Amino acid sequence: MASRFTRLTTSIPKVKNKNKKKKSIDELPMDDETIDMIETFVAMGLAFFARGYAAAPASVKAPITLFGLDGRYATALYTAAARQNTLEAVEKDLKALNLAVEKDATLKAFLENPTVNRAVKMEGINAVLGKSPSQITQNFFETLAENGRLNQTTKVIASFEELMSAHRNELPLVVTSAKALDKATLNKIVESLQKSTLSEGKKLLVSNKVKPDILGGIMVEIGDKSIDLTVSAKLAKLNKLITDSI
Repeated sequence: MASRFTRLTTSIPKVKNKNKKKKSIDELPMDDETIDMIETFVAMGLAFFARGYAAAPASVKAPITLFGLDGRYATALYTAAARQNTLEAVEKDLKALNLAVEKDATLKAFLENPTVNRAVKMEGINAVLGKSPSQITQNFFETLAENGRLNQTTKVIASFEELMSAHRNELPLVVTSAKALDKATLNKIVESLQKSTLSEGKKLLVSNKVKPDILGGIMVEIGDKSIDLTVSAKLAKLNKLITDSI
């Protein structure tokens, strides 16, 4: 696909190096320099070119450090949007896309299918985003398409949401129960945890995950911490005690 990246970079002088194969962005080691480079390309609308020609703007730090391929791309998108003051606009674009993917299993399978042409996938993304996505969002997805990483879309969106929650000083709270909990019960759990040191003084964003196989009780996951008060966990401990005593 002849994207704007290709057209813009035709006038950029190339670094001659017959011995080294040019690496894709996501083949580079994950460090601050790499994140800054990806962010620069997304913000400027340029394809990846030699390090010597990448002029890094003033540094913008992500509120938390994420790992993995999705974390790398999400961090790059965050810093690009932060520098352009378009964080909310980008978040709105990603939420719309994520909602479409959640509602349509076919769309999710389409994006994750490695046999589908990248250009065709990009057309699908554009159709979902509509006519007026943020320029940063458009540049970012073209970067994903050119690097063959559109199959990482949902993971990148989830990682971007983690960054935005940290940016707003929010902490995710997931309460897992055998049956859906009513609002009053969830509010009591939130109020109790909000007063504890577990909340780290942050605003808790609660969600209720239903998992019948825990049998009863609840599991609380707050940030990177968890408290298992499920019946299944208690039974597992009891079985272990019985087994160990035999």
